[in-house]
Amino acid sequence: MSGYPYNANPATLGVRPAPALVQRLLVGAFGWMFAGLLLSAGVAYLVATNEAILAGVAGLAIPLMIGQVVLALVIQMGINKMPATLGLLLFFVYAATMGLVIGVIVWAYVQAPGGVGAVASAFFSASAMFGGAALYGKTTGRDLSGVGGMAVMALMGIIVASIVNIFVGSGTLNWIISLIGVGIFVVLTAWDVQKITSGRYAAWTTSAERASVVAALALYLDFINLFLFLLRLFGGRRD
Repeated sequence: MSGYPYNANPATLGVRPAPALVQRLLVGAFGWMFAGLLLSAGVAYLVATNEAILAGVAGLAIPLMIGQVVLALVIQMGINKMPATLGLLLFFVYAATMGLVIGVIVWAYVQAPGGVGAVASAFFSASAMFGGAALYGKTTGRDLSGVGGMAVMALMGIIVASIVNIFVGSGTLNWIISLIGVGIFVVLTAWDVQKITSGRYAAWTTSAERASVVAALALYLDFINLFLFLLRLFGGRRD
């Protein structure tokens, strides 16, 4: 395992990855991320257009979400102890299960008037925000570790607030959580891209292949969460 902590910046030690390595890491991370998104979209479409599958997935929503949390932790914490191909396989399993959950969520939104427009607006807005944040993370000379760390702490806060709001049922709180969530994942997108270009993922995993997998998972989660928070803003609350 690398001597660098996960969030350490190799540049502070005078170590910078070669441009060819940065290009390889970016292509690998974004390539696998987009492949994961396509898989999720395909599975989501299958779920949303098949009543039998939809009913089955809806009944397993909570176990699926718990399993996704466990699987994401396995990939992130175990990436240095597994072959890159196994990590990639687990990433695609994660993307497929996420597609099941998203299929149910999207189906619930499109049932309401204006739901299709809300889904489309959320997707295109998420794409634009993600692209802008990624470009900023790649080109900025500012170290985003500080703001990224604060975003992670804020994420913990909105997770707690979201759990509380399950019982409170406040539309206003839901809107505030969603707005803050969008800001958090814009920041995390820029930070994750910077961690790729600065060599943090490569230093942590000691392998370009494993770094591409774990970075792809981070970018995938950034985009999915951006989309879901924007969907809550554009579509309002759907019970």
